[in-house]
Amino acid sequence: MSATTLELTEANFEDTLKKNGILFIDFWAGWCRPCLAFAPTYEAAAQKHADIVFAKVDTEKERGLAAAFEIQAIPTLAIFRDGILLGQNSGALPAAALEKVIEQIRGLDMDKVKAEIAAARAKAEGGTAEKPNEVKP
Repeated sequence: MSATTLELTEANFEDTLKKNGILFIDFWAGWCRPCLAFAPTYEAAAQKHADIVFAKVDTEKERGLAAAFEIQAIPTLAIFRDGILLGQNSGALPAAALEKVIEQIRGLDMDKVKAEIAAARAKAEGGTAEKPNEVKP
């Protein structure tokens, strides 16, 4: 690990997730060539975007976290914003693609995302919720 990436473990996962903001998690292993090839790209993004938490999970050491995220292939990126898992992506991303993902995550309207999640939960529970795009006076 470097000064710009955080080693994520079961012990510090919850505290890290509770800090609102953007969190990227790279699931990797030392024997994985694509993981090792992606590491400099991930590190460069971490240095460029100091306001984002870039974490790494060694799937060999942190098998519980890898299992919790149902990691089937590495490297895999898990992306959170404000404690909400927004997606997972398997495979090493080129630098330009990683930058595009970062831009997309930064540009999300989290109030809208949270409203959509609430509406989906209410629907799943058989209740009703306000429509995500509904305008309030």
